[in-house]
Amino acid sequence: MADIPEEELMNSGHNACPGCGAAHAMRYMLKALGKKTTINIPACCWAVIPGVYPSRNLETPLLYTAFETTGASSSGIRAALDAKDIDEDINVVGFAGDGGTADIGIQALSGAVERGTDTIQVMYDNEAYMNTGIQRSGVTPEGAWTTTTPVGSEGDWKKGPKKDMMDIMESHDIPYAATVNIAYPDSFIEKFKKAMEFDGPRFIHIYAPCPTGWRSKPDETVKIAELAFKSKVFPLYEIENGVYNVYKEPKEENVVPVKEYLMKQGRFRHLPKEVVEKIQEDVDRYWERLKKKEKFTKEELYEEE
Repeated sequence: MADIPEEELMNSGHNACPGCGAAHAMRYMLKALGKKTTINIPACCWAVIPGVYPSRNLETPLLYTAFETTGASSSGIRAALDAKDIDEDINVVGFAGDGGTADIGIQALSGAVERGTDTIQVMYDNEAYMNTGIQRSGVTPEGAWTTTTPVGSEGDWKKGPKKDMMDIMESHDIPYAATVNIAYPDSFIEKFKKAMEFDGPRFIHIYAPCPTGWRSKPDETVKIAELAFKSKVFPLYEIENGVYNVYKEPKEENVVPVKEYLMKQGRFRHLPKEVVEKIQEDVDRYWERLKKKEKFTKEELYEEE
């Protein structure tokens, strides 16, 4: 387990909503990466959380960028540091929400990763465009209410599964990618520290509940994050040079049905029984596929050795 550093690089007095999972995400990330870190942030909740100048709440350099440019901005920062021969140990981090990563920012992200840019690209996933009004994103899960999937009498909730950013990044032959969950700070920090050991592009997918958009209680953010893990809705795994590894699994006696996770959130309470059952089947199927990928890629590695 990772030692959690005591030093705080995220100060109090920020503008995050009560119970904000993204605030936990930034705090733990900076504890792992330390002061030798520069962050660029596009339009998202974290574009307003630090406060308006001259107020600030991060003890690291911060650059605000356009919604679609996180990957390109990270590339530019890395190139500038290299050109000036500044400390190569500085972590260049693109820190974007799911919309700025999986949708609006995916072209720049794909380009940066394909070029092999030495950066850490982070998607803090609150499963919708929360800063601009809770619109659905490509990473909004099936069944969710958002302001652009407004349910009503037509049952117009989000149709279709989340875009799988881990597999998309793996298809770019990325050296390291991992999922982390704000309910488990030890493994969260451990995976960010591990990411620092690699050169080239790295990708971290953070599970970060949003009480405002998820219609959940602010004091239950960590509980919901725990249920996402225990229900296998959000598996914790890493991909290291193409090899899948489920690094943390819920014990069999701790596994809970997906319904228990869904019903903690107002955005899912409209769902009929048959849709909840379908979501459970989809989660089970995804977990089985993930375990098969783990088995296959590890066996392939052993054969090579």
